Amino acid sequence: MDGNGRWATARGLPRIKGHKAGVALVEEIVETAANEGIKHLSLYAFSTENWRRPDYEVSIIMSLLRLYLRLFTNSLRRRGIRFHFLGDLESMPEGIKVDALALEAATANEKEMVFHLAVNYGSRMELVAAVQSCIKDGLKAEDVDESAIEGRLLTKGVPDVDLLIRTSGELRISNFLLWQCAYAEFYFADCHWPEFNCGQFRKALESFATRERRFGGVQEQNYKG
Repeated sequence: MDGNGRWATARGLPRIKGHKAGVALVEEIVETAANEGIKHLSLYAFSTENWRRPDYEVSIIMSLLRLYLRLFTNSLRRRGIRFHFLGDLESMPEGIKVDALALEAATANEKEMVFHLAVNYGSRMELVAAVQSCIKDGLKAEDVDESAIEGRLLTKGVPDVDLLIRTSGELRISNFLLWQCAYAEFYFADCHWPEFNCGQFRKALESFATRERRFGGVQEQNYKG
């Protein structure tokens, strides 16, 4: 979800206006994903590196996040969508922690789709924590295999990424789901996140549907929504 600040700057607006526009788009994208039959949607909203931004900008982003967590319970439940906070929740401000846990609890029984919101997330942090967990659990070196790592990731039980979309013309992963994206297809959109509407989203899905995916020479059928 990249380019909120640049979108605002290009229009002579304060960067915070871009963040507000980006948040407003989230509901549309989540709704579109549910309509397209997608079972897991992950949005990368705030990385562990984003704490380096100016304090006032971080404060406003956190306020917007808390507002979102409080407002969208009904819309998620209406569509049968379960919410999952993807990131280091323990080190988040207490109010956000409370609201995130409340939203997870309120949507825990929903089955149509899972919406993973990545906040205070970094893939390297996640992988280090998984290895540390293996050591704390007393695993021997020969017992640390892929399943041992996967079972200790924040995405435990979630399928690997099929399609990774990056907005704003950036051509990098930026420390997002490095393990889970091992065989992901990539789609790079030139538009900034606030411009990435449902039409742009469907365009990315259509591109994915035309690709022939192979895992070690084994072909897999793509999304056909």
